[in-house]
Amino acid sequence: MTPRPKVAPRPCVAATSRRGYIVAMIIARLTSRAVIAVSGPDWRSFLQGLLTQDVETLAPGELRFGALLTPQGKLLFDLFIAGTDDGALLDVAAARREALLQRLSIYRLRAKVALEASDRPVLAVFGGALAGEGLYADPRLPALGARAYDDRPASADEDAYDAHRLALGVPGPADWGEETTYPIEADFDLLAGIDFKKGCFVGQETTSRMKRRGTIKNRMLPIVFDGPSPAFGAEVLAGALRAGEVLSGRDGRAMALLRLDRIEDVALTVEGRPVTVERPAWLT
Repeated sequence: MTPRPKVAPRPCVAATSRRGYIVAMIIARLTSRAVIAVSGPDWRSFLQGLLTQDVETLAPGELRFGALLTPQGKLLFDLFIAGTDDGALLDVAAARREALLQRLSIYRLRAKVALEASDRPVLAVFGGALAGEGLYADPRLPALGARAYDDRPASADEDAYDAHRLALGVPGPADWGEETTYPIEADFDLLAGIDFKKGCFVGQETTSRMKRRGTIKNRMLPIVFDGPSPAFGAEVLAGALRAGEVLSGRDGRAMALLRLDRIEDVALTVEGRPVTVERPAWLT
């Protein structure tokens, strides 16, 4: 029997739903993100002692979500760590890439590690069955899809991805600011952003204590309402009591940092409008 010729796998651009409709895979260019390439003999041990995420076991083609915290345990830089054959790519906020490079350089000391700004684009791939080369599955939620760091053509802009993320109730960089939020308040512990078994990292003491003692008073949760999003920082009220504040949002939906002890079985309002907390299924 003549063997069948090998056929290169085709990148998946669509998936068929149970009802037979075609669901297109969306590729969004994330212009707010940029890349730092990390390499050298000590790159694993260097990052391992700094980040909230374990990198000692990171494999090429694998993506992990984490952060660099302040010594006091507040969010300083959010990031994804993408394993490559000779090191890792850090997927970071473009506006803060230089600041992160400077901070990492301070920590580097005598470690044999190279840190370089890369011109690779950052792409979010979601909305259909994910297959093909160069895709890194998003470790936070399967529904968030994957990331890619290559020149494949985009079919959507960042706004489409932000709408998708917000619909899933997942907070983003616009919600946690700079040195104002604890990672647990931003749900990093529920979205695979903190490895509590990895050992030391910057800000570990405060982060571990909050988790261990259950002293989590505030969390980011989505709220729904009619009309345009309230202003960033608008108060969420439970009667006359402050229950939190609105963060980023769009028509009908926003993220909010809420006091957990003031949002149960009570009517909430923002700027005189009723709002409802919508707990996503992944948040337990």
